[in-house]
Amino acid sequence: MGKAAAVGTAVVVCAAVGTAVVLGRRRRRRDAELAGAAETERKRKVGDVIEEVERMLSTPTALLRGISDALVTEMERGLRGDIHCQLKMLISYVDNLPTGDEHGLFYALDLGGTNFRVLRVQLGGKEKRVVKQESKEVSIPPHLMVGTSMELFDFIAAALAEFVDTEGGQFHLPEGRQRELGFTFSFPVNQLSISSGTLIKWTKGFSINGTVGEDVVSELSKAMERQGLDMKVSALVNDTVGTLAGGRYLDNDVVAAVILGTGTNAAYVEHANAIPKWTGLLPKSGNMVINTEWGSFKSDKLPLSEYDKAMDFESLNPGEQIYEKMISGMYLGEIVRRILLKLAHDAALFGDVVPPKLEQPFVLRTPDMSAMHHDASHDLKVLGTKLKDIVGVADTSLEVRYITRHICDIVAERGARLAAAGIYGILKKLGRDKVPTDGSTMPRTVIALDGGLYEHYRKFSSCLEATLTDLLGDEASSSLVAKLANDGSGIGAALLAASHSQYQDNS
Repeated sequence: MGKAAAVGTAVVVCAAVGTAVVLGRRRRRRDAELAGAAETERKRKVGDVIEEVERMLSTPTALLRGISDALVTEMERGLRGDIHCQLKMLISYVDNLPTGDEHGLFYALDLGGTNFRVLRVQLGGKEKRVVKQESKEVSIPPHLMVGTSMELFDFIAAALAEFVDTEGGQFHLPEGRQRELGFTFSFPVNQLSISSGTLIKWTKGFSINGTVGEDVVSELSKAMERQGLDMKVSALVNDTVGTLAGGRYLDNDVVAAVILGTGTNAAYVEHANAIPKWTGLLPKSGNMVINTEWGSFKSDKLPLSEYDKAMDFESLNPGEQIYEKMISGMYLGEIVRRILLKLAHDAALFGDVVPPKLEQPFVLRTPDMSAMHHDASHDLKVLGTKLKDIVGVADTSLEVRYITRHICDIVAERGARLAAAGIYGILKKLGRDKVPTDGSTMPRTVIALDGGLYEHYRKFSSCLEATLTDLLGDEASSSLVAKLANDGSGIGAALLAASHSQYQDNS
């Protein structure tokens, strides 16, 4: 090859290389532009979903007031005995709440799941209050949960008798008196009196023949007799009424109790003459505790989102317990999961592949949601670890973690504000929602609250209390106290046995 040809070839090669380099740069630039455009589009989709979630789960104060009004209307219908009313507004037959004057030894039995608890308490009046208390938890063998009524109650009575046998010297039963028991029975019951009620149905994994329609106090009493245990059931209560009793014992200004845990419920002290469906003699106290069963509240005012509707449709009880499904610990984490799944599907929040674990209903529990929501570290490390453990995404960006925390915030805030609207409704029903116009002093009003959601989810409880202040206004809210009241199902039941004791008039 001649020198000229070689030079020509080199020029061509150089030109080709130059062209390839230019094309490579253009391709990389184009790829970068496409990737940038794709990321911009992804962020736009994320923003659109979040904006829609914020809109659907919004709870402006005016909406909350409307929800409170709707709840009051339903409460009044329930008190009239309207068969079409969603709220049961059950008469508890508790007309004497503890005052602090109670003396003596009283027992409680708390049956509401696979374990039951027995408790005893020595009461010493206003000066000494609770002198001593002891309790024991007992597991129910699985075969007894599907056996016969006699087998179950005999097992419970035997454990109770064994517990009574361990009474120490600090517990004193006056001579000639029968031991008395408060029975917390957390299953659906048609209450007939303070110490009797027939079982409507078993729940929570129990399926026992021959008990539905029977008086559960009679079943327990017969079992205690078979064990040779001389004890009278003086009060049959549910855990919410027990919480109210325990709260009133410690603070005479308690007017209502609210459970905010796995589920939710509220009980309050109503004027007996404001209960049209009450047909008996008016109680001496003039009051009656009402168990609202407010978890079943439903109204077109409630801001139901597509996530709520889908969760309800797929639940074991579609169309029921709508209010509970929006505010209680059983469901808040699941609502967050459904929103994150939407972000994963529509906006590739966790990458091109939707994490399979995120498809599993109830894989994200509310305690995990709370831990993520409360993560205050600079890199949200706790939140990242939770996403890795629960959703199965090993590496999440800081952006994804902040978005997840924001979703937790939206869902928790809505639940807390809706719960506050319910409490505000009860205060309206009692006429304690505004400062008196006659110049009289606003009475101090205490709400006893129990349940893990209220006790442990600090951002939830803080938002609930701030919303109550917002709804009531500064002056009226200054007279309101929200107070944590633990163990209503235990000591509350024992206190109700005391306040409804057969010996109360001569104790």
